[in-house]
Amino acid sequence: MKMINAIIKPFKLDDVRMAISDIGVDGLTVSEIRGFGRQKGHTELYRGAEYQVDFLPKVKIEIACRQEQVELIIEAITNAAHTGKIGDGKIFVTDLEQTVRIRTGETDLEAL
Repeated sequence: MKMINAIIKPFKLDDVRMAISDIGVDGLTVSEIRGFGRQKGHTELYRGAEYQVDFLPKVKIEIACRQEQVELIIEAITNAAHTGKIGDGKIFVTDLEQTVRIRTGETDLEAL
């Protein structure tokens, strides 16, 4: 089992959700987050005053999946979230040691 964490631009969330659904992924978790990478924030103007925005809004998507689904999910996220501009995001894949469905007590692949 694997855990896929993707950090994307907020306006791409619906596109990514549809792409994930189209390949048969049943569930995912979404969190609104803030951060920066190479973008390093930017300067904005508000009511005539200039201020620095150090952390930009992003969306974090978490998907627990079977090993054989990983490449398909990565491809779907990459295609849906790509704009070609700096700040498109990143995808991280890690091993998932154990999964438990609280309601039924099912474990590992049955719990996905």
